[in-house]
Amino acid sequence: MQNIVVKVGTSTLTQASGKLDTNYIAALVGQLTCLHKEGKRVVLVTSGAIRSGLTALGLTRARTVPEKQAAAAVGQSLLMHTYIELFRQHGIVAAQVLLTREDVADRQRFLNARNTFRQLFAFGALPIVNENDTVSVEEIRFGDNDMLAALVAIVTEADAVILLSDVEGFYLPGASQPLAVVSRITPDLMKAAGGAGSANSTGGMVTKLDAARVAMASGKPLIIAHGREPNVVLRLASGERLGTRFEPQPQSLTARQRWIAFGRKPKGALVVNPGAKEKLIAHGKSLLPVGIVKVEGNFEVGDLVSLVDTHGVEFARGLTNYSSADTMKIIGLRTSQIAKVLGHKDFDEVVHRDNLVIIA
Repeated sequence: MQNIVVKVGTSTLTQASGKLDTNYIAALVGQLTCLHKEGKRVVLVTSGAIRSGLTALGLTRARTVPEKQAAAAVGQSLLMHTYIELFRQHGIVAAQVLLTREDVADRQRFLNARNTFRQLFAFGALPIVNENDTVSVEEIRFGDNDMLAALVAIVTEADAVILLSDVEGFYLPGASQPLAVVSRITPDLMKAAGGAGSANSTGGMVTKLDAARVAMASGKPLIIAHGREPNVVLRLASGERLGTRFEPQPQSLTARQRWIAFGRKPKGALVVNPGAKEKLIAHGKSLLPVGIVKVEGNFEVGDLVSLVDTHGVEFARGLTNYSSADTMKIIGLRTSQIAKVLGHKDFDEVVHRDNLVIIA
């Protein structure tokens, strides 16, 4: 691993009381410093802003979104101050980068972020990334920084993603040991992931599998390991097998394909019949109306949509040439019938193969 994204969650950063564990943070900074001084490019994705803010405000828990956003506004500077001072003791300049999903969804902002990271690496600075919790409602409600870490790995062209958790890896139900290697994320694996995380965090194992899916499709291994394991980052970077390693797919996506597949969230879904699915996956064909059996959600021309099979399993994503309203009118039809039904035909394909990415 030469270019690494390391994500640490709130549950790993905090003591049992809920307060930030500065001794642990210092030890983590020490590990990242070693990698940095070896010439590796390291990005730290950190949670903990809300928890830091709550502690400073004398609160134990924030229940509403505005309370969480306000706590993040207080805590982000405190969290960064801790990191900056600890890295300064090692002679390293830390740089704060706050991102929202929109920064990745918009192609120009995506490229701007990539250029910023490249320049920070050129300056010898170590980027510290967090979701912009003060304005990003969705992250607080539904996720954790696991997905952010996977997307940052795409933006920074990293080799690998390490998720430091409060568990040793991914466990199957009833298992005493975590899985050592996962080569494919199946629906059964997602079902086994269960629910949310601990009291101090906003995500659980499901968010980690979602992040792993992105990393794997992008040609990057993702590793879930216990953050309190001694020198865990250094050991993983040296090749030691710890935790659960999610193997990258043999044929990774191009930069544009990664952005299409994961830069934005799908606005809807197209349910595809088995024959069309086979043509899309095995033969690289475009998705025609005749292969669609159902339309879900509301989307416009150019929006990202999921392609799912008749069992509800997502296998591809793409940019649609037709709105959901128009697509519902032409599902199951041949391309020669589109103009008669809609009164116009801008494209033969609902999703062209150049704007379609297989992710399963």
